[in-house]
Amino acid sequence: AIPMRETARLLLQPRRTTVVADELLWRAGAYGMLVAALLMIAVVPLGSWTLFDLDVGIVWFNAMDVMIWALVWLTGWGANATYGLVGGYRFLAHGLGYELPLMFALVAPAIAAESLRVADVAAAQHGLWYVVWMPVAFLVYCLAVSAFSVWGPFAAAVGRDLAGGVTAELSGADRLLFQVGRLALIAAGAAFAVPMFLGGGAGPLLPDWLWVVVKTGLVLTALVWLRRRMPLLRPDKFMEIGWVILLPLVLVQDLLVAVIAVWKG
Repeated sequence: AIPMRETARLLLQPRRTTVVADELLWRAGAYGMLVAALLMIAVVPLGSWTLFDLDVGIVWFNAMDVMIWALVWLTGWGANATYGLVGGYRFLAHGLGYELPLMFALVAPAIAAESLRVADVAAAQHGLWYVVWMPVAFLVYCLAVSAFSVWGPFAAAVGRDLAGGVTAELSGADRLLFQVGRLALIAAGAAFAVPMFLGGGAGPLLPDWLWVVVKTGLVLTALVWLRRRMPLLRPDKFMEIGWVILLPLVLVQDLLVAVIAVWKG
C-alpha cells in the first residue's frame, strides 16, 4: 500500500526545475537508469530463449554498468544544484572502488567457459555451478550490483545528509522513474548472476525458464535483505577496500580459475 501511495503522490506532483538547469542531461540521467537495466536484462537467457544473444554478452553487461556512471552523475550535474552535484561525485568515487573488481569478477566465469556469450557460460555449469568454486567472484559481483544500483551501503549518492543527493531536485514522474530505475538495476543484476554463477536454468522438476526466475528471486531477496544490515560505506573508505582488498582477492580467484581451466584442457 505504501509504494502505491508514493507512486500516486509522485505522479500527481508537479515537475520541479532549478535555475539554469540543463534539462536535457538532467532528464536523460534520470530516465536512463531504467533503460540501462532493460538493456542488461536483454542478454540474460530465460531458459533457451534470449532477447539479444550476443557473442559478447558479458562485455555488453559491463558496458551498461559503465553507462550508469554517466547517468547518475548527469542526474546530479544537470540540476545545477549543490547537493545533486556532490551526490554525483560520491557515486563516481564509489564507482572507482567497485568497477575494476567487478570487471575481473566477470572474467572468472568467462575464463572457465572459454566464452563471452552468456548462454555458453550457463551451459558450461552442467556439472558444478561456478558459485561453488568462484565464491570470491560471486561476492564481489553482488557488492558491485548493490553499488551500481545505488543501493544499501552504497547509497551515499542519495544520502539524507545531502537531502537526497542526486535526487534532491527531482520531483514528480522524474523522481519516480529514477527510483524505478534503481530497483530495475538491482533486479537486472540479480538476473545476470543466474547464468554467470548459478547454473542458468539448471534444476530438477521445474522448466528451465522458471528456474531462472526462481534463482533471480532468491538473489534479489538476499540483496534486499542485506540492504539495512550493512553500514553505509563512505566512498573514500570503499575505494580503499576495493583497491586494497577486493581487487587482489578477485585477481587471485581469476588466476586459480585460469590454472584449473588449463589443467582441465
